[in-house]
Amino acid sequence: MAEHLSQSELDYPFKLLEYFNGFRVSKVIFSACELGVFDLLLKSQEPLSAQHVAQELGTSVDGIERLLDALVGIEILEVETTDGTAFYSSTDVANLYLAKGSTKSLHDMIIYQSQTIYPLWNNMVDAVRDGKNQNEKTFGLPPEDIFQAIYRSEEEMLKFMGLMNSSWVLDGHDIVTAFNLSCFQTIVDLGGCTGALAREIAETYPSSSVTVFDLPQVVETAQKHFCEENDAVVFQSGDFFSGEIPPADLYVLARIIHDWPEEKCLMLLKKIYDSCKPGGGVLLVEAMLFENRRGPVMAQMFSLNMLVQAEGRERPLSEYTHMLDKTGFHNVQVCRTGKSYDAILAMR
Repeated sequence: MAEHLSQSELDYPFKLLEYFNGFRVSKVIFSACELGVFDLLLKSQEPLSAQHVAQELGTSVDGIERLLDALVGIEILEVETTDGTAFYSSTDVANLYLAKGSTKSLHDMIIYQSQTIYPLWNNMVDAVRDGKNQNEKTFGLPPEDIFQAIYRSEEEMLKFMGLMNSSWVLDGHDIVTAFNLSCFQTIVDLGGCTGALAREIAETYPSSSVTVFDLPQVVETAQKHFCEENDAVVFQSGDFFSGEIPPADLYVLARIIHDWPEEKCLMLLKKIYDSCKPGGGVLLVEAMLFENRRGPVMAQMFSLNMLVQAEGRERPLSEYTHMLDKTGFHNVQVCRTGKSYDAILAMR
């Protein structure tokens, strides 16, 4: 990629300029979500003028017109001009992923990216220089307890849980069907947060019993804000580092290992191995790096995010295999989904 990029950019750096402006594109989408642009357009039965949108959302006409034009430019909105007035409408993609009301809405993910991740990334230089997260500089919280920072208020907890919920609404089905898990009768999703991934498991494998195991405050919030009527999953409170974990045939660790340094990962995997029933296993769900360090770009960005926010990193398959082998697991299988997250299944 580097050779191709350098050769193509010599006459004029189109790609570099696109990269430089990437943060602006992100902020255009973030701002539109925070203002409620996509929700308003979804509810409207007809295209709206900038003046109408400004009136409904309480913004300046000039400001919202520029924002709407930028959204047209990046092909998220459509525009038509009638008698000199521009009228804006949503695309199918915006209606599906950016409006709150959609079943596949990524709105909560976007709000978390805008209000929590974006400020952290403003301190990326310090994170790279110091080699540690920037929770103290960004939020005034100690860097040692990353989940104290993530769960620093009920509002922040809800934002994070909304992020996780959005992730599994989008990627959950691909993960739970990466392998045939029907042979596992009892499944425990450690750190399962809102239960979104666990519900995908329960829906796909109805003969299995599925439990979400998470911190007491997370379970309480999940049951208050994210539970469904006749929920197919059970919630159980605990701390998988300091306390006991329930016995199971299969343990799911979805976006858990990447939070922590290797020594804590090994401690957790050994605890899982000791609690796992014979013939059982562990399912890891992470954004896996390539062994040759050439991508995927999204996983490389996630790894930088772990630097600036947590204590861990994204890893290639060889590092996951090493940790699984070291803690007693064998028969490691991998499924690259080609999307945000990949799956690794290992047996006890």
